[in-house]
Amino acid sequence: MSYLKGIVIIITCWVNSVNAETIYDEARDRTIPIEITFPNNLESCSTKSKCPVVFLSAGYGVSHSKYTFLSKQFNQLGYLVIAIGHELPNDPALSVSGNLYETRSENWSRGAKTLDFLKSSLSKRFNEYDFEKLILIGHSNGGDISAWLGNENKSYIQKIITLDHRRVPLPRNSNLQILSIRAGDFPADKGVLPTEIEQEKYGSCIVNIPMAKHNDISDFGPVWLKGKINFLINSHLNGLPCSELIKA
Repeated sequence: MSYLKGIVIIITCWVNSVNAETIYDEARDRTIPIEITFPNNLESCSTKSKCPVVFLSAGYGVSHSKYTFLSKQFNQLGYLVIAIGHELPNDPALSVSGNLYETRSENWSRGAKTLDFLKSSLSKRFNEYDFEKLILIGHSNGGDISAWLGNENKSYIQKIITLDHRRVPLPRNSNLQILSIRAGDFPADKGVLPTEIEQEKYGSCIVNIPMAKHNDISDFGPVWLKGKINFLINSHLNGLPCSELIKA
């Protein structure tokens, strides 16, 4: 019974730390829905000792609030997490025909502008957190958006983690730490993932989970998959080399 009470307390405390709101980008006349969750060690974050920050971008058609399995882990590891909803009701639907890299580029560019705007806006508001060493993480289209911004060579991006994104090539940049976790049911487009030679050259890492399904990477997915993804991310953050992550 005490164990169950402990779980209830943990869940309640986490829910109470969630701040859902919208941010207005005046230059683009655009409202941006976000969900902010704070690190468990909130009291240790200060202007002199800033805590790290993660920008989490949802997959297309999935709410940004449905990746709590990731947010909770990052919060436990001491990160401020900003989960971002990129799609608004009046936005054009994501293209499903033609050359998808060309027809979807407006979506990715728009999403990258949103991330850049949020970095500028929120860093002024949350000065106890380090927005100059951002981690970008995104599932599917959210990973494409993260990769798109990463290719713009923003100095404030430290690490990119994609969860089965498929369209936008990952940056080939040794100054960025890159992890891409892959499901087994759909391949990425040609040139999206670095080759083994490129991985060695730039220090990026591609890890496959053969039994994973693309659409299961959210809170709706199976417990084993969410646990595996969190294990890989945690190990990566703790410096486990790619050769070990692949075997994990």
